[in-house]
Amino acid sequence: MPPVPSVRPWSLPEDRTLSPYTGYTRAHWETAADALLAAVEPYASDDLALYHLPGDHESWSGRLSDGLEGYARTLLLAAFRRDEKALERYGEGLAAGVTGVWPRIEDRSQPLVEAASIALALRLTRPLLWDRLPEGVRQRAAAWLSDALTAEPWPCNWELFPVTVGGFLSEIGYETDAAHAAVDRGLDAIEKWYVDDGWYTDGDGRKFDYYNGWAMHLYPVLHAWLADDAALLDLYGGRLSRHLADYARLFGADGAPLHQGRSLTYRFATTVPLWLGALTGSTPLPPGQTRRQASGALKYFLDRGAVDDRGLLTLGWRGPNPAVLQGYSGPASPYWASKGFLGLLLPPEHAVWTATEEPGPAEREDAVTAVAGPNWLLQSTRSDGVVRLHNHGSEDVRYDPFYTRLAYSTVTEPVPVVPGAAPPSPSAPAPAPYDNSVFVGGDPGRSGIEPLGVGDGWAASRHRAGGARVTSVVLVRGAVEVRAHLVAGAGAGTVVRVTGWAAGEEGTRAEIRPVFGLSDSVDGSAVGSLTGVTGEADTLFVALVRLTAEADPVPLEETVSVRVTEDDGEARVRWPEGPELGVRVADGAVVPREMEP
Repeated sequence: MPPVPSVRPWSLPEDRTLSPYTGYTRAHWETAADALLAAVEPYASDDLALYHLPGDHESWSGRLSDGLEGYARTLLLAAFRRDEKALERYGEGLAAGVTGVWPRIEDRSQPLVEAASIALALRLTRPLLWDRLPEGVRQRAAAWLSDALTAEPWPCNWELFPVTVGGFLSEIGYETDAAHAAVDRGLDAIEKWYVDDGWYTDGDGRKFDYYNGWAMHLYPVLHAWLADDAALLDLYGGRLSRHLADYARLFGADGAPLHQGRSLTYRFATTVPLWLGALTGSTPLPPGQTRRQASGALKYFLDRGAVDDRGLLTLGWRGPNPAVLQGYSGPASPYWASKGFLGLLLPPEHAVWTATEEPGPAEREDAVTAVAGPNWLLQSTRSDGVVRLHNHGSEDVRYDPFYTRLAYSTVTEPVPVVPGAAPPSPSAPAPAPYDNSVFVGGDPGRSGIEPLGVGDGWAASRHRAGGARVTSVVLVRGAVEVRAHLVAGAGAGTVVRVTGWAAGEEGTRAEIRPVFGLSDSVDGSAVGSLTGVTGEADTLFVALVRLTAEADPVPLEETVSVRVTEDDGEARVRWPEGPELGVRVADGAVVPREMEP
């Protein structure tokens, strides 16, 4: 077994004067980068062109592509670290790789992804690596990269990989017309996915997750910054700045990002937008908050087993976790976490490194934030630092359960679909292996999500569950949620089950209580659930839900008053402070209205 790196970032003394929240400074980031680079070095091929990391989860692209992935993603880390010794080693690997070792870049192939990392690293370190290579190597490398200019990308964030390659090739004067065309084509492609307020969907549909920051913002903003294109930077930097106002709210007080979306094994790549805003001057966040939130995420994962005893990033979230993997995940895939070291491009004297840490939003106050683009409602509580996301607009059924649940948080993870589980009988209550779902006749599916709006303390959507249509609205205050679901088209006598939060990290408590049309259900699952039965007409179900890490919270029944007027199906919600709110779920008329006293 290769030796374990002798220095780990968590072994450094913490600086609680400069960094009162995390103890981490630039030295911790540098040491983490050095340790990660040292740990992968023994797995390089003899010619240094491939990095075959250990693991039995080979991607669907195969071993050769996975080896290229190991080279490209760790090269990106060496580039951000500006480690000249490591870059020299990667230069040798580049020279070997472009002699026919690396697979060609073809339409919709994984090497297109890795070409973008290689091109970005070469562009960022040009005087340290590219300019020192022999002319013949440079020509062969440029020729290998140039296939990315015409290779067809998948219609999603992949459109930005030719942009990144084109930006570099244009800078070095190689096939400049084709390079410019690739840049323009990719930037034009992402425009149709921009939905305002700094949010993109990752391709057609409503796929909102961390790719918005670590891909859709990263590549255009970095290209504009490196090209010194003021107009482009104004456009893309402005979008990034707006995005960060929401994005900063996606981290819990313990540093955890929200457990939602795909490719979660990239872990602290979630810090990319934070660093990118500071690097390019496109951020509303104070420097101390930027470092506090970025360092918080790094520390969260390093303290919880993201790195194994060989110093390698594992395939998983905290430790190994196959539930978060996709078919494209190979042993080196987690090293897109390298993107999280973007902040090392900022000089040591930059305010992000010298300012005293400031708390993030989840630590400052209770907050409920409407995010219009994805139709999300963010709910955070200062007392426990937990962030909850109510998802009424993001969907990608290919990656269930990380898009299709009604809610996500920083202290829970979605309960995965059980492979090979037999479908329950429609006439009997279904077992409830899924969290934050509505089962109709035993079907927990949630597809065709239609956003119905988001506002001050509420969010709503409509979706299909089997042959039924479910209209859902959530109203929140503090840690408390009132969830209402109107089930239509299911037929009289159909069993409906409403589930709440899964069991979370130690110290968290998940609760669900019936309010209207539901009763308690016990099925041995770790997920609380309630059951009811549809009537002849559209049927309303209302539940009271809470996820909290408070040690001794107020009893849930005392936190809010909810009553339903059966004649018009209106739910009336009264919080301890403020007016009574009425919400009628029928026909999508879900905007809460203030009731007359």
